[in-house]
Amino acid sequence: MIPLRDHIASSRVPYVTYAVVGGCVLVFLWQLSLGDARGQQAVYALGAIPAVIFGDARLPADLVMVPPLMTVFTSMFMHGGWMHLIGNMLYMWIFADNVEDSMGHLRFAVFYLLCGVAAVLAQSLPDVSSQIPMIGASGAISGVLGAYLMLFPRARVLVMIPLGFIMKAHYLPAAVVLGFYFVLQVLMTAMSKGGDGIAFAAHLGGFVAGAALVPLFKHRRVVLFSKRR
Repeated sequence: MIPLRDHIASSRVPYVTYAVVGGCVLVFLWQLSLGDARGQQAVYALGAIPAVIFGDARLPADLVMVPPLMTVFTSMFMHGGWMHLIGNMLYMWIFADNVEDSMGHLRFAVFYLLCGVAAVLAQSLPDVSSQIPMIGASGAISGVLGAYLMLFPRARVLVMIPLGFIMKAHYLPAAVVLGFYFVLQVLMTAMSKGGDGIAFAAHLGGFVAGAALVPLFKHRRVVLFSKRR
């Protein structure tokens, strides 16, 4: 399913959402400007590498740009290609504004970063000796999706569904769209191998963290499982 839009209007300008989208785009353009070799070096320097974060390995001195723990955050703004970036930013653009609206700007910023941290831990803890760098906003954005599911399960989401060579657009409840996403991450985490290139466990960890944290970060006036469609 490819989400296109939802129909819940925000009551405030989602400045943090815009900042994250803009920051990810600018960082990706910077990555492209480096060229292939230096761009790959930047991935190792700013990506989250479990073995480096947990002290089992060290980067060569010429690759070090930030302290190891900071890579948990810098990795959230880097992407591995145009499709990686566009897919993440599409989900962020559609779902994050309403979650930010339910929390306020500062709370949402903290929430987003915590979901990203949870995603890195979910991917890293099963194999702390891994030297594969993790990059992308997917884990943190999965936290946004988990929060959206808890807040607006009945919201209508317009999605594009590929049926062979035909694309069909349908309105579906957010519970169906995001529930499908969650089940897919569970299945892919169970089936994935360490070197398949996609951090499915990070997606799953971020989603669970977002669903668990939203009661702590939402405004008191905001109710969970809203009947708003």
